[in-house]
Amino acid sequence: MSKSTQKPHHHGDLRAALILSGIELLEEGGVTALTLRKCAARAGVSHAAPAHHFEGLQGLIRAITDRGMSMFATAMQSKIDAAEDSPFPRLYAMCEGYLNFFIEHQALANLMFNQKSELMTKSAGGRTTNAAFNILVSACAPFIHGPLGHQATEYAVWSLIQGFSHLTVMGQISCDPNQPQISVADLFSMLNLQVAE
Repeated sequence: MSKSTQKPHHHGDLRAALILSGIELLEEGGVTALTLRKCAARAGVSHAAPAHHFEGLQGLIRAITDRGMSMFATAMQSKIDAAEDSPFPRLYAMCEGYLNFFIEHQALANLMFNQKSELMTKSAGGRTTNAAFNILVSACAPFIHGPLGHQATEYAVWSLIQGFSHLTVMGQISCDPNQPQISVADLFSMLNLQVAE
């Protein structure tokens, strides 16, 4: 597309347009394709424009990571909202949203989980400030927790679905129809989770 026919994405919100352009570049070519100059070109603005909104490339990457976490939370919550309102269906729905996000946004998920983020930073109320992790915490809340408490349950669930998602997108989990298929529900049965009375 030539410069004369390129249409800007921003419609008045340049910061959001630059973040969206960054996500598009990331998903097309990985983190090495992500530069401030390319984001500006994709958004249809001058190469100097990103400097008004981000402190260099790392500032843009932090903004993309934040936007990715918001998308991730939405993906999980949408599946939960469509599920039966009981603990196991909600837990499995959360995991389905988690896995789908990883499949649909592999480069973004890689960026998000390879950054030193504040995923576990606690707010004054004791919850993390990360909406995606709080969704996982809520999905784990109805279950009986062992002697190590709720955090151990949350970490076990998180480790399981993170590992399952990573192995799936890396092609390590077989999709061969002649092989027995293992689902997230099958794996959770090994955790022996029980609903609290």
